[in-house]
Amino acid sequence: MEIKEVYYKAFIENNAQLNEIDLGEKFGLSEDETREIIVQLLSEHKIEYVENRSCNYRINRTKRQKKTKHNS
Repeated sequence: MEIKEVYYKAFIENNAQLNEIDLGEKFGLSEDETREIIVQLLSEHKIEYVENRSCNYRINRTKRQKKTKHNS
């Protein structure tokens, strides 16, 4: 599995407990590598930027809604 997918799954499970850089460090990623993954996830509209949280990003609401509808 590609590191981006591993990070994304961990990001979902993390639920904003750790900030995005600390989460990347759990997988041995440098700050630059983590930021590259974040940029990719942003460009794929999987996450969105949110201010004033421990983690500055969250799962894109559109993606969460589709997942919820699909599981129903």
